[in-house]
Amino acid sequence: MGRNSKKRKERGDNPFDSRGSENWPEQLGKFLRFHLYKENKDTQEALGLISKMLGILPRSFGFAGTKDKRSVSTQRVTVFKQRASKLAALNKRLIGIRLGDFCYVKEGLLLGQLLGNRFTITLRGVVVDSEDVIKASANSLGRNGFINYFGLQRFGSGSVPTHLVGATLLRGEWKSAVKMILDPREGERNEISKAREYYKETDDIDGTLRKLPRHLVAERAILQCLKKCPGNYLQALKAIPRTLRMMYVHSYQSFLWNHAASARVQKHGTEHVVVGDLVFCKGDDTEKELGCVNPEFEYESSNDADDSSHLDEVPETDHPDGRHNLVKTVTAADINSGKYTIDDVVLPLPGSRVIYPMNDVAEVYHHLAEKDGINLTESLHNVKEFSITSMTGNYRRVFQKPMDFEWELLTYIDGNKPLAETDLDKIAKAKLVNIVKEEEAVCGNKEKDPSDCMKQSESLSKDIKLSTENNEAACAKEVKQPHVESVCGADSQGKQMALKLGLTLPSSCYATMAIRELLKTSTSVAFHKTLN
Repeated sequence: MGRNSKKRKERGDNPFDSRGSENWPEQLGKFLRFHLYKENKDTQEALGLISKMLGILPRSFGFAGTKDKRSVSTQRVTVFKQRASKLAALNKRLIGIRLGDFCYVKEGLLLGQLLGNRFTITLRGVVVDSEDVIKASANSLGRNGFINYFGLQRFGSGSVPTHLVGATLLRGEWKSAVKMILDPREGERNEISKAREYYKETDDIDGTLRKLPRHLVAERAILQCLKKCPGNYLQALKAIPRTLRMMYVHSYQSFLWNHAASARVQKHGTEHVVVGDLVFCKGDDTEKELGCVNPEFEYESSNDADDSSHLDEVPETDHPDGRHNLVKTVTAADINSGKYTIDDVVLPLPGSRVIYPMNDVAEVYHHLAEKDGINLTESLHNVKEFSITSMTGNYRRVFQKPMDFEWELLTYIDGNKPLAETDLDKIAKAKLVNIVKEEEAVCGNKEKDPSDCMKQSESLSKDIKLSTENNEAACAKEVKQPHVESVCGADSQGKQMALKLGLTLPSSCYATMAIRELLKTSTSVAFHKTLN
């Protein structure tokens, strides 16, 4: 115990786990970059398993953003001073996870270092009277886009939505917030429910920690702190990794934004800009001429590097051009000039450096916040990170059009047969770089340039389209429509119909909201549970 404490003290504030890396070759980059492929696991869960196998801390990993659990996804990840051969060897033991395309680089990935995500979505069991119905719906989605709501993932699917915890934090009710996070809740796995019930009945922290799964990071952090500092609920909340604890407050901001977006559509429709709307300033606008407001956006800059592996998804700024942080209020003169369209309209995520629409939509924010006992312009306590007035705020487009949108009608008989090629399928076809030999060459030859590995890896990565790092102008492309032979009524031999969609969305946009628009279905927790 004393030896471990000494090592921790020596490591100090180093954000990375450096165990076993003292003799790291200078010629190799300090970070190993690789592609993480996973099925039905979120990013934190997958990296938690990998870190446990490697015997390192999760904070050693870096990534640009989290990917949904209920999906097959691939993303780039970096890890501090680890051998590729060591990670590659894990593939034999990993289930539903694959690691590959290794390369040493000088810098690790940070949150937000991506422009967006590419989605391939297959909707099975499609039943329509005519293909024209599908064609009209798909073309409408590609042409008009969808309301850019924050998705269900933002608020959680449990009986205690994260935005309610966020509201409790904003009110400064620390004990209540801890109780909401720890208390039993409906719909969880049996082992988790038993652990929560056990703590509620006994207050036995050690016993609860033995029962509580390790992936419940927030709960474990709170309990470990309460063990050291009984009754100090604020300190217990601060023990949660920063990006994870801020998720609660961000969720409340998203809750207000979603309601404001609904009000904007209900009151003013989806066709035209109206007086009082907020829009991003155009490239030829100037602050003095048009009253553009700069919120001096600082939302992401304060994220702790060692907390990056625990981020849910921090709200991010849309980037229409280099002046993305300038917004203005639409005037009657702007309406007459036709300079702005409905695609330019934005709404604020509450904070101290944003402005609100100069119309009835602004009332929604203040009315909802007041119902929750929150003042958007005045803090109820002096804990800055849980104060709405200490957050700078942000702006988000009300409507979002999918980029590189394409769709295809398919027929199938076997419901278990995949209808889309995964990135693992693509990787299997590619010629992999023998990174082990690269390591040996670098370690045995001081003149070897490790950047050669990067060049090879970059070439390979082009065959594996993962994130939209070079896709900014894609939304201008025409919707790709397939030429499909008639499939309606083709079930005479047991065939069924599926709709396969391909679309690219900017960071922090939700594909589930695009599907909501396409299918005209609810996105409530109750509705989603009926689909399971």
